[in-house]
Amino acid sequence: MTSEREKPMPDADVERWLGQNLPTWKLADGWIRRTYKTNSWKGTLMVVNTVGHLAEAAWHHPDITLSYAWVEVRLMTHSAKGITDKDLALARKIEDVVMWQPGTDTSNSLEGTPAGDMRFAYLKYD
Repeated sequence: MTSEREKPMPDADVERWLGQNLPTWKLADGWIRRTYKTNSWKGTLMVVNTVGHLAEAAWHHPDITLSYAWVEVRLMTHSAKGITDKDLALARKIEDVVMWQPGTDTSNSLEGTPAGDMRFAYLKYD
């Protein structure tokens, strides 16, 4: 029996939730998807490892496609054959961690990678 947490949501509800909470994520072909652009292979690997860590900790596993300068993350709850709260929660956590930028919060003492020096750049922020 599928738990309430694994009950698939209607597409309209998923699209509404994404529009309100994660507008860079889209519903397509039964998956919620997000492509992260990176500056290099190093950045791509950092994003993939981050997504992998979060997914494993959540015990919910995305499909990932990658190339030199981009990573596509796709989420769907396979056991529910659709998008569930688990997918939305993991997407939010991935977005929060991958798109976090040190130095953009005045209360944060972490400065981030040097701006303008491509040796240190790894992610192309939206």
